[in-house]
Amino acid sequence: MINIAFVGFGKSTNRYHLPYLKLRQDKFRVTRVVTPTLGKKPTEQAELEATGTIFTTDIEDIVTDDSLDLVVVVTPSQSHYQVTKQLLQAGKNVLVDKPMAASVEEAEELVKLAAENNLFLMPFQSRRFDSDFLTVQQVIANGYLGRLTDLEVHMDHYRPLDGQLEGSAIDGSLFGHGVHLIDQVVSLFGAPQAAVYDLRATRVLESHLEDQIEVNLFYPESFKATIQTTELATIQYPKWQLRGTKGTFIKYTVDEQENDLKTGIMPGSPRFGSDAPQNFGHLVYYNQSGDRIDKYIPSVQGDYGRIYDTVYETLVNGKPKLVSDETMITVMRLLSGGLQTTGPHILKF
Repeated sequence: MINIAFVGFGKSTNRYHLPYLKLRQDKFRVTRVVTPTLGKKPTEQAELEATGTIFTTDIEDIVTDDSLDLVVVVTPSQSHYQVTKQLLQAGKNVLVDKPMAASVEEAEELVKLAAENNLFLMPFQSRRFDSDFLTVQQVIANGYLGRLTDLEVHMDHYRPLDGQLEGSAIDGSLFGHGVHLIDQVVSLFGAPQAAVYDLRATRVLESHLEDQIEVNLFYPESFKATIQTTELATIQYPKWQLRGTKGTFIKYTVDEQENDLKTGIMPGSPRFGSDAPQNFGHLVYYNQSGDRIDKYIPSVQGDYGRIYDTVYETLVNGKPKLVSDETMITVMRLLSGGLQTTGPHILKF
């Protein structure tokens, strides 16, 4: 049994963490929660307190608790680095929400601190378990497409009135949305040879915070991965497009877990997070006999809770972390590289 403490008790904790832990109560127990305001979510707080969880407003109550096996940091992004550093210095294993830091230098410091003290440190990259991403992994692994030449992945919305005028770099779309997509691509292909950035503010022209990003990652063998997000998409663009020497795979829709969670449908419910057949990805490829095969690929079931399964395997059974230190640093280097200068630019690895 792993004893967990949460730093933060807002929407993310109650939507993306606790519902999945309820299905894993044989392995995890939430023993402490630190939150700035007690009673802000009275129903959720009472439910946890009934099982023995202790709520407090002082992080020192976590720092001094030697019974904890893992601390999960779900605070505003700007505080991730400082809170994580404080916990690592106190000898705690840490799972921190994305982005783990505001720069590659901060991330390197945290990784070094964890390694020196033999502690677990990992960002909460739950979108490794998006249904659409797991399906893309399967398509690539099965070799349908031959040698890959191009990949495009999007995270698009229509939110024209949500633009910010001021804020720090960590509040922009690159660190907010891009961190998910960059991690997915790096988990598949590793570090690129070069990255080309186009970051723009499109909703509030005077803003210093980008809300539209395009990052092109260049790899050997003439392969390019394109990451793009926008907040001004009124017509749906494919979430994924993959092209190779033998075929093409396109999937329009995103994982359904978030939509279900927002409407109160919880993990464990029938067909939670499941794709409808009309939303399956479309695959066209040529087989070894030269036949053109045209079919739809059933989506692999997504499950954000699987990130906790991997944490358990690492802490209890010594398995490698889902997100390696090398991947953490590569992702943070790519994020930081986007902000090195204004306007389109290139970062070479």
